[in-house]
Amino acid sequence: MGRMSRQKGKRGERECAAELAELLGVSARRGVQYQGGPESPDVVLEGVPIHVECKRTERLDLYAAITQANADASSDAVPIVWHRRNNQPSVVICETSRLLDLCQAIVAGAAKVTGPSSEN
Repeated sequence: MGRMSRQKGKRGERECAAELAELLGVSARRGVQYQGGPESPDVVLEGVPIHVECKRTERLDLYAAITQANADASSDAVPIVWHRRNNQPSVVICETSRLLDLCQAIVAGAAKVTGPSSEN
């Protein structure tokens, strides 16, 4: 992989982290890519069990990307792929069989941020 591709990947990961942090209301940061494996998603969402694989490319091999996310995700994390082309909005992709898990992970993460309900 060339230097320009690595730089674009890093920018994509920072963009992904910022977008998901704002959307989900949690802290997010780039992962530790040099380690590889389940403890190094491209983006870490604090308190949200989602394994994020970022792809900032014009041509995405969707099934290769979700296969990579599945392979790298720990057993308690929902694997997703965040993707964006130039001049296009980003998309999040997950396997349909994991869609409910994704929703539950997001709700659980939001509950940690907002704290327990104060309703009587």
